[in-house]
Amino acid sequence: MGTYGVLELAGPVLDALGDPTRRTILETLRRSGPSSVGALAGQVPVSRPAISQHLKVLGRAGLVEHEPRGTSNIYRVDPAGLDAVRRWLDQFWTEALDAFADHVRRTENEGER
Repeated sequence: MGTYGVLELAGPVLDALGDPTRRTILETLRRSGPSSVGALAGQVPVSRPAISQHLKVLGRAGLVEHEPRGTSNIYRVDPAGLDAVRRWLDQFWTEALDAFADHVRRTENEGER
């Protein structure tokens, strides 16, 4: 898959993470484990309706999943949700390593002359 294909997959995740409240919710779930909207509202300084809306965005981006438990939903981080972003970022690392390897080869070749 080319660069734009990977970026296209990573785009919704990056968009979702562009909001500081959503990043805080995701980090709270990562640190504290599965939580209900009410429990999250006790840890993140926004209203329950706002938490619910942010969780919908995070869910559409594949960053959180939920399971119904009684009359509420329990949300947890979906670790696979960051795979597309990880693949996109890995391209930068691969390019940097390739450039470094080229530099080493050129330097070694110049030293042999």
